[in-house]
Amino acid sequence: MTAWRRLLLALAGSLLLSASATSAAPARLQVGPEREIKTIAEAARRAQGATLIEVDAGVYAGDVAVWSDADVSLKAVGGRVRLQADGAAAEAKAIWVVRRSRLQVEGFDFVGARVASRNGAGIRFESGTLTVRDCAFGGNENGILTGNDGQAVLDIENSEFGHNGHGDGMSHNLYVGSIASLRVQGSWFHNANQGHLIKSRAARNVVRYNLLADGADGRSSYELEFPSGGVAIVVGNLIRQAATTSNPHMLSYGVEGYGWPVNELYLVNNTFVDERPAGGVAVRVSPGAGRVLAMNNLGVGGAADLMLAAGPGEYRENHQATAADLVSGAGGPYRLRATSPLIGRSAADLDARGLALQPEREYLHPRTTRPRRDGPASPGAFAPLDAARR
Repeated sequence: MTAWRRLLLALAGSLLLSASATSAAPARLQVGPEREIKTIAEAARRAQGATLIEVDAGVYAGDVAVWSDADVSLKAVGGRVRLQADGAAAEAKAIWVVRRSRLQVEGFDFVGARVASRNGAGIRFESGTLTVRDCAFGGNENGILTGNDGQAVLDIENSEFGHNGHGDGMSHNLYVGSIASLRVQGSWFHNANQGHLIKSRAARNVVRYNLLADGADGRSSYELEFPSGGVAIVVGNLIRQAATTSNPHMLSYGVEGYGWPVNELYLVNNTFVDERPAGGVAVRVSPGAGRVLAMNNLGVGGAADLMLAAGPGEYRENHQATAADLVSGAGGPYRLRATSPLIGRSAADLDARGLALQPEREYLHPRTTRPRRDGPASPGAFAPLDAARR
């Protein structure tokens, strides 16, 4: 090997090490009233390449931003960061607009986004990958509103969506367009303003271990809707409609027709609570779905038949609980009593599209999860009381 070749190889190795070091240690920006960078908008303009942005706790009023072609992780430091719209909106759309980016955000509250089009959002997610953890969205016309990019991926964990919606039924707590994938876990959705708690047209939806429950005076429409079908895997959720709901249906699938090559609905170990005086419908499925599997679900309240409007499908060990079956007080929400004959009434474990359907966790209020201790032994979203105490 010539000296020149050895030099070229050494330079190439040095460049690879440098690139590796760069990817392992992103640039770091700090934002706060006492920092050099005072606003999140300025941090968004400065972010280049992989960047960690740490934002000091506090209220950032009218501080809206566009994240474009970015690879950014944002974290609140020293407490929560409250993004108060105060009439401002990036591109007349949202507090944040995200496109062609890989963005992760943790510890932020998005509040009060309203625009002339009545579609103001806490976050307008147009393309790329967006991961939201430990965030809250309140008082916006939409909590998160996505575009229809077929490659986009949205991941939401341990977050809260409440009191979003313009009030016309066309905007929602979470409004997801025709994107590739939606995952929601350990999160609390409540009190949409005439809209849905979750509406998604994504090709693949994984909704696990959440509390989807209107408040005592809630006026939400559907608690969960997949109007265009797709794959919807709904496991271990407490889904409750209020007595004052604006729509008797709790979960709806395919009402606008089936827009994806694969359209399959999997409902496993959910608890449906119907507080509507006239009785509601837990699950509504439009004709034409490729597969409907519902097993180990628990009904509470007026919806006497959990799958009344679900149509053809596979139904296994779905049960209606009575007051005698359920514990009250500190034992947990809608947990089976140790004496309930429903304990142990569950179908065998299956998987759907590579994801195990057996619930491994359960929702823990507010907006987190914990391991479920009884395995697949009983229907519903929560382990029975005796198992929960172990």
